[in-house]
Amino acid sequence: MNLEDQYKLYVEAYFGVLETEEYDLNIYEAKNIQKIIENFKKEYPIDNYDYENEKLKIKEEVSTKTKLQSALIILNQIKGPMELILIIKNKLKKYK
Repeated sequence: MNLEDQYKLYVEAYFGVLETEEYDLNIYEAKNIQKIIENFKKEYPIDNYDYENEKLKIKEEVSTKTKLQSALIILNQIKGPMELILIIKNKLKKYK
């Protein structure tokens, strides 16, 4: 996976977590992912890459299903809360 794809995965996960309004701590988990994104940008800078424009494109153009799937991937990697993971899995069942 190249750096651009990794960045996109994190941003999709961020917006995916924000889709879970029924989870009271979704903002807290979104902030955790946002910190990961900021650290990623510092550790692996990508030349001539418009981070903010890409973030806006992901927010507007990527489907909710993809955002939720990305959130599931990242939450599993960072050992996120099981309750949130189960909420996302239940939301994804609607798309099958």
